[in-house]
Amino acid sequence: MIPDQKLEQIIIRFETLEGQMAEAGALGGEEFGRLSKEYSELGPVVESINNLRSAQSEMADLAEMIADPDSDAEMREMAEAEFSDLKARQTELEGNVQVLLLPKDAADEKNAILEVRAGTGGDEAALFAEELFRMYQRYAELEGWKFKVMQMSQTDLGGLKEAQASITGRGVFAKLKFESGVHRVQRVPETESGGRIHTSAATVAVLPEAEEIDVAIEDKDIRVDVFRASGPGGPSVNTTDSAVRITHLPSGIVVSQQDEKSQHKNRAKAMTVLRSRIYDAERARADAERSANRKGQVGSGDRSERVRTYNFPQGRMTDHRINLTLYKLDKVITGEALHEVINALISEDQANRLAEMNMGN
Repeated sequence: MIPDQKLEQIIIRFETLEGQMAEAGALGGEEFGRLSKEYSELGPVVESINNLRSAQSEMADLAEMIADPDSDAEMREMAEAEFSDLKARQTELEGNVQVLLLPKDAADEKNAILEVRAGTGGDEAALFAEELFRMYQRYAELEGWKFKVMQMSQTDLGGLKEAQASITGRGVFAKLKFESGVHRVQRVPETESGGRIHTSAATVAVLPEAEEIDVAIEDKDIRVDVFRASGPGGPSVNTTDSAVRITHLPSGIVVSQQDEKSQHKNRAKAMTVLRSRIYDAERARADAERSANRKGQVGSGDRSERVRTYNFPQGRMTDHRINLTLYKLDKVITGEALHEVINALISEDQANRLAEMNMGN
């Protein structure tokens, strides 16, 4: 139960912001932007609080009617039924407010960089990696996000050794952050004449796309090497030193880009990925420090953790972190039903954090 005093403070803050923004002429652009952001974040919270208070007020009126010995028996019976429904709804409304008051992950509203790499399993692993990459591309399209391939290394059979994409839109990282880890596939490969089921794997990494304001990289901390690109991309790709490799000396992180014909463009892409990897590594360190005190979290966050199995003979997808099994693998792998898995992971994370918050109160 959230203290009523805390809810009142939120409403007062919201109304104060509303008043300040009405006098926009007196505010600088940066200050107005900051207030506007806070106002838009508090809007859904205040709406949920108002819904909760409305239900509580209605329950109080019904309780009076039920307690009144002079009230009509039939009306009292109707009031009792309505009171019971409202009581159940009150629990749901309180939960909504609590979820909205959970501490926000600073990276949730960021865009993301998706990296998919073939793991154990040879050609079959590369083909599976390609399917995963397309699954996320289709899911991004369904969400109305922009999916742009940054780099792709293909095999002769059409599989992927590795691929990288930037995904931009609202709340991208918030929805995709639980996708990181090892994804395992079980099926009979097309090249398998004996009909035996093989197990292969691919690794997925989802990084919050960091901006320059998030990570400061000094020139003295990086080494930039240029080299001749290999693979498809037109005549000039293979005849000029357009590919770029950047090494971040303090962390040892190395990033390469070669898909663009322009060295300048490849360097800009590589710097974006490098910033994101450094930012992600810093977040991972902070999470590791907190996780010693955190029992409730969805998975370990470790990239080597096996998070999901896609069993084609059974048409089954299982997410091992929350023990969720869906017998609609065909729709998950095409991105159509991926939202069911993602929403379940987000709900589990919220439930765990709510439990922690309530234990701390």
